[in-house]
Amino acid sequence: MRRLLPVAAAALLLAGCTAAATENELRLGYLGNLTHATAIVGVAGGFFAKALGDIQLTTQVFNAGPAEMTALLGGQLDAAYVGPSSALNGYVRSHGQALKIVAGATMGGAELVVRPSITAAGQLKGKTLATPQLGNTQDVALRYWLSQHGMRTTTDGGDVAIRPQDNATTLDQFRAGKIDGAWLPEPWASRLVVAAQAKVLVDERDLWPDGRFASTDLVVSTTFLRDHPQAVRRLIDGELAANDWVSANAGEATRTVNTELRRISGAALTDAEVTRAWDEQQVTGDPLASTVGVQADHAVTVGLMSATDLRGIVDIGPLNDALAAKGRPKVDDAGLGDKR
Repeated sequence: MRRLLPVAAAALLLAGCTAAATENELRLGYLGNLTHATAIVGVAGGFFAKALGDIQLTTQVFNAGPAEMTALLGGQLDAAYVGPSSALNGYVRSHGQALKIVAGATMGGAELVVRPSITAAGQLKGKTLATPQLGNTQDVALRYWLSQHGMRTTTDGGDVAIRPQDNATTLDQFRAGKIDGAWLPEPWASRLVVAAQAKVLVDERDLWPDGRFASTDLVVSTTFLRDHPQAVRRLIDGELAANDWVSANAGEATRTVNTELRRISGAALTDAEVTRAWDEQQVTGDPLASTVGVQADHAVTVGLMSATDLRGIVDIGPLNDALAAKGRPKVDDAGLGDKR
């Protein structure tokens, strides 16, 4: 049994789930972060379009996962690349009806970066830290880590002030001395390190067995999966092709993602920023379901979630079919597959 539901989610996620998809269209959301390299390459490199064939792909870029889940629950997206905590929020908010995690995308790629004078957790008491959005994957990670070090956080105060905000704002405020650090996905953690002289206090990989944890997964609307299973399978085929290309062409993939980040945000990363950020993460088709369950437990611990049964949030049938077709090992749902 897993437990989950953000107490502040009502302001972030819609209660209903409408289906406005058409038979020949797939509406995909993702974030303008390096941890969404699978999606960025899949779109820019034409891997999704090729796999989808006559199904039209339309895309929308978001700043953080909770807003993206609002769109999915509101029927404005059919699929989305999103952090696990945001996926869990959407699942629980819709009483287990709205979405399924069908594949992974990225593991790793998140750090707590702070001012150089801060060298230990205890020095954060009374400080102000930022995260991308209340209830997103990095927000939960920061609050849980602080709780493990004896510090209380709430949505409006606590021992450490947490300021959920746009990542670009976080960089500007760190430079201006208005915040003391942030738990961020890539490339933003690396931007603070390289461009603003922040130091790494926590590399999130160090908190997980073998350094493996899901930072981005692919979710689809339950309605879309039911009505258009072949489209979902094609999307997963496109993802696997994109990930294969990224793994085999790291240099070109880095340049492709950086070009797209410039298009999305108006500013490209420096060579130092993109090189550092790229080394902090790894693409994967495995949703790492066991770590998704643990992340749910972390959210419960910090008071952003309440009880629910998460069995059914994962559906890796299409992914395992696609892997089998390539002669690759299947992945495990860690007991979070459909209820029996």
